[in-house]
Amino acid sequence: MKRTVIVGVVGFIAGVVAVFLVLFAAQPLMRSSADALAGSFNEVRLVDRDESIHALKAQAAAPMEAVAEPMMEEAEGGGGPGAVAIGGMDDGFFGKKKGASRGGPTKDEAKPQDEGAPSRAWFPETFLFEPLVVTDDSGAATLPVRVPDRLTRWRVLALAHSRSGAQAGAVTSFAGTLPTYVDPVVPAFLRAGDTARVPVQVVNTTESAVEAPLKVAVTGAVVEGGLRTVRVPARGSVVEYVTVRVAGPGPVAVRAALGDADSVERPLDVWPTGRPVVQTRSGTLATPRTLSLTGPADAQEGSERVRLQVYPGGLGVLRSELSSAGGRASVEDVAHALLLAGKAPELLTALGEPDAAKAVRSALSPSHGRVAMPPESSGGLVDAESIRVLVAQATQRALRMSRTPDVVAGTLLVEGALAHPDNPVLARLGERLAGWVAQAQRPDGTCQGGDGWTLQRLLVATADCARAVVAASGSPAGARRASRFTALAEGALERNRAHVKDGYTAAALLSSGVVKGSLREALRAQVRDALKKREDGSVYLPVESGVVAANGESPTEAEATALAVLGLEGDPQAPLADLGASLLSGYAPSTGWGNGRANRLALRAVVSLFKEPLPARVRVVLERDGQAVTEGTYDAKALREVLVMEAPATGSAGAHAWTVRAEPAVPGLGFALALSAAVPWAKEDSRGLELAVASPREAKVGQPVEVTLQATTPSGLALELRHGLPAGAQVDAASLDALVASGSVSSWTSEDGAVTLKLPPRGPGTPFQARLRVIPTLAGTLQTGASSLRVVARPDLVSYVPPATWAVR
Repeated sequence: MKRTVIVGVVGFIAGVVAVFLVLFAAQPLMRSSADALAGSFNEVRLVDRDESIHALKAQAAAPMEAVAEPMMEEAEGGGGPGAVAIGGMDDGFFGKKKGASRGGPTKDEAKPQDEGAPSRAWFPETFLFEPLVVTDDSGAATLPVRVPDRLTRWRVLALAHSRSGAQAGAVTSFAGTLPTYVDPVVPAFLRAGDTARVPVQVVNTTESAVEAPLKVAVTGAVVEGGLRTVRVPARGSVVEYVTVRVAGPGPVAVRAALGDADSVERPLDVWPTGRPVVQTRSGTLATPRTLSLTGPADAQEGSERVRLQVYPGGLGVLRSELSSAGGRASVEDVAHALLLAGKAPELLTALGEPDAAKAVRSALSPSHGRVAMPPESSGGLVDAESIRVLVAQATQRALRMSRTPDVVAGTLLVEGALAHPDNPVLARLGERLAGWVAQAQRPDGTCQGGDGWTLQRLLVATADCARAVVAASGSPAGARRASRFTALAEGALERNRAHVKDGYTAAALLSSGVVKGSLREALRAQVRDALKKREDGSVYLPVESGVVAANGESPTEAEATALAVLGLEGDPQAPLADLGASLLSGYAPSTGWGNGRANRLALRAVVSLFKEPLPARVRVVLERDGQAVTEGTYDAKALREVLVMEAPATGSAGAHAWTVRAEPAVPGLGFALALSAAVPWAKEDSRGLELAVASPREAKVGQPVEVTLQATTPSGLALELRHGLPAGAQVDAASLDALVASGSVSSWTSEDGAVTLKLPPRGPGTPFQARLRVIPTLAGTLQTGASSLRVVARPDLVSYVPPATWAVR
């Protein structure tokens, strides 16, 4: 019997184990193999970096109680969905980088040296995740993998299930180590001008003392005391210190070598100390894009950098919306969530992801019930179980909203409900709402209307009604209803053509699907004439003053642009790619395009524009004034994720022409280009915001010091205070929790180099003062980042305190 074997080596810290086990318990994956329960086992072989084979035989365990539900669908070829991941025992399993392939580094990590090279430089957190491994007839499978340079113990997890749905699992581990090795303990970052005392650990695992030369060098920085001889006792370790001085910002590499025994290279980012200035542009790679960016004339030396992000257009937006749509609860958002989930299989198939479409279809099918599969079973693209939950939540909300619906809400909900023909509750709801909308049609063919309605609003509402009634034409009764409705509506729109004065209304009528012939061509011409072009080449449809949607509210630019795409689809004269660039650049994962109406239309437009499967390989090039700055070549699998290219941009002061191109051109790829620099801090008008920071000038490693923050602000404003910390400094959580408990601070978060406090609104004349403790862990002369105080509702209102310098012994 063939069995699917899932192999993983995952990060193992106390917190991660709990999360990992709880996840698998909360989302049932597989059943127990009948053969495994009888005492048989599966064999997994891993090939390490020296190509030696570790045979890992795992006795199958008893079935987990958390996976008591049956597998919903048999996998073809005897296998079933699963996952393989490899990460260090001191790393997080769920911190793995997307796009990692079997045994290979991701492109944003340092690649391992050639076989036999002395330097260790490849340190991924997770280096193997295999969603499907089919064993041979004896129940064994072999996975050749390249083990990273991290010296740690690796945990191997194997889960197996048979075609009948039985399941078993086993865990083992192996160590990656050397007899004698060196390990520089580098901080997460330094700032330009810092001097740091960096510890270097030398470990001897042998039974004899070792004496060898230790050499430490840093590219792009100065090292003091980098060459010496060390003696390490048997089964012991020593810690040596070197002084590292960094001048300018940018990436540097710390390399430590212990004679011929070991050599390791660690990357280190050096951050600028000035005020950050960033310019961004975005678009699609349908054609080469030439953009004008103006860099600051007073940029600090070495601080100018350019960052190009390339992301999949339709597929990336669809994935993001599937994960975030459930958090929005207006009637427009509920309609969008239902339509999104119902159309997801069709959209995923159109985007070249049939396996993900199959997983979603199975999750939504009542005959299959709850899908028992791991989150990565669809290649990591979608979480089918989350989509099932999204539909359940949206259905409950839609039923509540439709008890006493108005026609505007009904037109929105019809399409979403009818996108689920296998769901009897939603199918009946869609039919009932479609009948309700059809009854709102007047004898003259228009729909809705009332006191105070303008003719422009009435025409847009009629278009919305027509789209909803046509969506419910699947049954004989629905087809007859749609035929009557569209015949009257088409006549009404023809009679009122002369009153369509703006591009938004013309686009709304086009997207209804009712208009045809000469009327359609005339409306298309009107929409094309109303389009505007931005500096970056993207095109949008503006909304004129006084124009409203069917609900009486002014539509957003994103909604108007999406309607233009839908209305101009198939028009050879329409700049569809440039309209798509505008939509992609306006998308935010948390809010989509701003509201449910815009989301519902813009997602349809993006998928319509960018539904072609990605090519096998794409070369992306970034040029400045015709000279290549950076480039990358990516395969189709990698292009399913956000790609990042970053390079120095020295000499970018003033205006320059930046060109982004893909070879071949791919409309389905979006890009975001950012030119950043740091400029000297200058006194600015803070408009009523005053921030003062009192921090220690001297400190000692491991001993807490106190930082005092004081602020004077206008009353009634929620604020965000961000305090910059030197390299190696950690905040004392207890002191921050005490501020939250006292009500001075609403919440706090920390990251490398900064702590951020959320401050509640304060009364008139009430200043803010807080003390927090910070623990230095790195010795040297170290600079803090700048501190800032800003109004949450007005990001332009901000007060800065320039960086300070700490002397840490």
